[in-house]
Amino acid sequence: MTFKVATLSLSSSALKIKRGDISQWFVDGFSDAIVNSANEKMLGGGGCDGAIHRAAGPELLEACYRVPEVGFGIRCPTGEARITPGFKLPASHVIHTVGPIYGVTINPEASLRSAYKNSLSLAKANNIQYIAFPAISCGLYW
Repeated sequence: MTFKVATLSLSSSALKIKRGDISQWFVDGFSDAIVNSANEKMLGGGGCDGAIHRAAGPELLEACYRVPEVGFGIRCPTGEARITPGFKLPASHVIHTVGPIYGVTINPEASLRSAYKNSLSLAKANNIQYIAFPAISCGLYW
């Protein structure tokens, strides 16, 4: 699958926009992360989420199951972010974030802003130097 990917270097604050397969993106395989536009269950899905899960292998799904639920079936509420290892991905980490569902989520602009902000905060807290984002809340919803 081909996606448009925004890559951000947190150390220099450089932004590059590229087209490519986010599941194949990496800088050094140590201090890099890709962002997964996940659903609240964090158990895979379609589009970018499905592509990342397939490329990472079954260990990613197992790691997502280990993320504690904060509500029934909810591991990552809309606007929040969680981090897992990248497993078979070239990038060392996956930051899972949930964007709003337009027409359903109250105040989707604030939720989308929170999804990006919380992804960046989680990257900083985990010494991630390079991060690649897909376009969150722009794809298909299951």
